Amino acid sequence: MATATQTGAGKTTRKTTSARKATSSRAKDAIAVLKDQHREVEKLFGQFKKARGEDRQAKLCEQICTELKIHTRIEEELLYPRAHDELSDASLVDEAYVEHNAAKDLIGEIEQTDPGDEMFEARMQVLEEQIRHHVKEEEGELFPKIRKTDMDLKAIGEALQQRTKELRSEMGGDGRGVH
Repeated sequence: MATATQTGAGKTTRKTTSARKATSSRAKDAIAVLKDQHREVEKLFGQFKKARGEDRQAKLCEQICTELKIHTRIEEELLYPRAHDELSDASLVDEAYVEHNAAKDLIGEIEQTDPGDEMFEARMQVLEEQIRHHVKEEEGELFPKIRKTDMDLKAIGEALQQRTKELRSEMGGDGRGVH
């Protein structure tokens, strides 16, 4: 699909939808990248809740855990250290690290749990609740404070996207595509 765009000199240019998406994804700042990942994980949790059958649940669980491992890693490598240095009160960053550690511990437990185990769905429910709480604090408190700093959020966003691609590749594929 192509869209016509009027330029200042009266010329009309055409951009395809994929070209616009590629341009917009490159231009995202760190917070936009992370919020997009939050929405993706929320969507996956919704699919998990509706999933029937152990195979489908196992695939969604694997995808959720992979996405969360990537997400926590990129935040801890690329955003949190800078935010910790830039914010006058870094207690929200410290709390985010603690929440990540709790989530990673639970992910480890989930990965060792068979989907047929009676604790499997309970662990997934608790993980979802932990993540929902973490996202609410990040988006409602931490991210607005980060926006007020002098951090180069565009450059960090590009680095987050690049590191996400690298980690997906390392983890065997793109980390997506549960069908």
